[in-house]
Amino acid sequence: MAWEKQDKSFDPGSFTRPVRDNGITTTDVVAAVLSVLWLAVAGSFLAFGRGADGGAGALGFVLLLLAMVTPLALIWVGAATMRSARILREESARLSAALDALRQSQIQQQRAGGTDPRPTLERRIEEIAEAQRKTETVVATFVSTRAREAAAEPPPAPAPPPAPQPQTEAQPSLALGATAETLQPPLERREFIRALNFPETTGDREGFRALRRALEDRIAAKLVRSAQDVLTLLSQDGIYMDDLTPDRARPEIWRRFAQGERGAGVSALGGVRDRSCLALTAARMKQDPIFRDAAHHFLRQFDRMLVEFEPDATDQELNDLAETRTARAFMLLGRVAGMFG
Repeated sequence: MAWEKQDKSFDPGSFTRPVRDNGITTTDVVAAVLSVLWLAVAGSFLAFGRGADGGAGALGFVLLLLAMVTPLALIWVGAATMRSARILREESARLSAALDALRQSQIQQQRAGGTDPRPTLERRIEEIAEAQRKTETVVATFVSTRAREAAAEPPPAPAPPPAPQPQTEAQPSLALGATAETLQPPLERREFIRALNFPETTGDREGFRALRRALEDRIAAKLVRSAQDVLTLLSQDGIYMDDLTPDRARPEIWRRFAQGERGAGVSALGGVRDRSCLALTAARMKQDPIFRDAAHHFLRQFDRMLVEFEPDATDQELNDLAETRTARAFMLLGRVAGMFG
């Protein structure tokens, strides 16, 4: 099938990023060596020095203990400070590199001028949709031709009974109005939520099936395509929804937002706390008009979907929706755009 061929070109790994492994650093080794040396020096002093000063008493022991422990604490406080400074330098370097890449990408887009900025997957999905529309046209033409031929045939010798006659006259209008979309079973909520999370791997047959079903639905396809656009654009800056761990908002918060409430009452929906992702997204919203238009279009599509989805959805379905990659992108972009107060 045409869709099975497209499954191989979809790379779910483009939405994920491996987690870094922070091991023992040189600072930790140096701090450990200094601690051992200090303990050796202090132990030697305690062993040989107390014999010459036997009358120091309890106060002298306490002072000696403080003199031993305080340098150790200073050593490890310094090590922790250096580790924190190194982490901050790495994050700053990552942010600077991402901003440089963003500027270079914008310059290349401006130079390219007439190049098509749409992702490859979107173009292939549009090709599938175009093929589907052609199929619907052929089917409708075939049914219409058969209906006209049936209407042109002379009636049989015995006169038809009056009861079946209205059905014979109504049949052509039903055939002419039928399309492949109307013959499809309705998209289930479970399939819709699964499609909004996109396939996990290239072998995720259930994910691809749900995605195909959502793309066949005229309304759901708009949100799926707009979500694909923003997820692809965000991944160009190293922002992946799997890396985000937003604070979970209660189902009633989602319901109040769907019913039109804005401000502090729904601020829990902007639960994304990753400062680097927020800074990168805000910078690109200001500098890249293509990204800004795609983000605003996606926010409108998600808002419309939520208004229709919420009235009949259960609390568990709202929780499942909030865990999808599409919902996390909505939380990130919505907070940057100031939708949650």
